[in-house]
Amino acid sequence: MLYQIIAFLLDVFTGLLGGACLLRLYMQYQRVSFANPVGRVVFALSDWLVLPLRRVIPAAGRVDLASLVAVFLLELAQFGMLWLMAGGGVSLMTLPVLAVFGVLRLVISSMTGLMIVYAILSWIQGGSPLFDVIDRLCAPLLRPLRRMLPLVGGIDLSPLALLVLLQVAAIILGHLQALVLR
Repeated sequence: MLYQIIAFLLDVFTGLLGGACLLRLYMQYQRVSFANPVGRVVFALSDWLVLPLRRVIPAAGRVDLASLVAVFLLELAQFGMLWLMAGGGVSLMTLPVLAVFGVLRLVISSMTGLMIVYAILSWIQGGSPLFDVIDRLCAPLLRPLRRMLPLVGGIDLSPLALLVLLQVAAIILGHLQALVLR
C-alpha cells in the first residue's frame, strides 16, 4: 500500500513538472507568447530544471531540447526511485526504456488534457485570452481532422475524434511497452 501511494504521488509530481516542460517545448515550437497566465505557470514550474540544462544542451532549430531532456530526466528519476523502493526487481538497464515510454505516455496524457481544456473553454469562454492561447496550441493538432470530418449540426467533432485517437495511441503504447520489456 505504501509503495502504491508513493508511486501515485511520484506520478502526479512527475506529470505536473514534466507536463510543464512539454508545454514549454510545444509553446516555443508553436511560437506562442509566454506573456499570458499559461506561460507564467509553465515558466514557474519548469525554469529550475530547464534553464540549467540549456547551458549544456542547445536548441535544435525550433525544438527546445533542454525541455525534452528535462522531461526524460524527470521520468528517469521517477522510475529510479520506484526501482530502489521495489528492491531492484528489474534490470537497471530497463530504466531508460521505461523513461522513454513514460515520456511518450506523458505526451499523450498532456495532449488529452489540453484537448479537454480546449473543449470546455470553447463551450464557456470562447473569447477569453486563455482560450486564445489554448486554441493556438490545439489548432495544429485539430486541423487535419477538421479537413476530414464535416460539421455535424454545426458542431465540430474534431476534438472528440482526437481524444479517441489519443486513447487508441495510449493502448498501443501500453502493448508496445509490454512487448519491449518482456
